[in-house]
Amino acid sequence: MKEYKMRRGEHLEDRIPDMKAKIEDFFGEISGTEEHNGHELYVVEDPDNPVFERIIAGTAEYSGKKDKLAVHFEERPAEDVIAEGNADAAADAVSKKNEFLLDATGRDAKARRDSMKRTVEDDAETPDGVS
Repeated sequence: MKEYKMRRGEHLEDRIPDMKAKIEDFFGEISGTEEHNGHELYVVEDPDNPVFERIIAGTAEYSGKKDKLAVHFEERPAEDVIAEGNADAAADAVSKKNEFLLDATGRDAKARRDSMKRTVEDDAETPDGVS
């Protein structure tokens, strides 16, 4: 499960007022919810794109901090998708993921990677046992 921050000064609920509808627009019908790390997230068991096996997405709410987008994409092996003749679906899946994340966070793929890198570097600089 990955969690994504919004751009400075922006909030997830402002960017996506109806998370359920946004997930359904991008990935297919929501079949239920699951709890992950104390957050109730939406589950798409049968995504529209054959590359995805299952998608879990929603808002990770934190008291005293900005909410984050929590997402987990379970994907089928590329070989299987291509063997079925769905090579175009693979490119579409990448586009859908990136568009969804851009809409939600206001950050493109490069900005999200840079942000994740900074987070990992910051964590590495913190001595063990210090929060």
